[in-house]
Amino acid sequence: MTVSEVELEYERRLKAMSPAEKMARSAAMFAWTREQMARSIRIEQPNLSDEDVKWHVALKLYEREPEVVRLIREQLSRVSR
Repeated sequence: MTVSEVELEYERRLKAMSPAEKMARSAAMFAWTREQMARSIRIEQPNLSDEDVKWHVALKLYEREPEVVRLIREQLSRVSR
């Protein structure tokens, strides 16, 4: 298959999905992304607790949202004590 054939097949399958299937796919992809980020963080900082890792993932996901980052950093300061 060529790249354009793969793209056409992807589009065909995507259009065939129900809205619920599309949402489930999006949720699964988001969960996979969070898991990959957590793995990376654990490699960089192996001594972090599960709770700390969760908040560090959130920091990466929302790094361009200053107000959200501020709230996450507040939570991290509480967890890290």
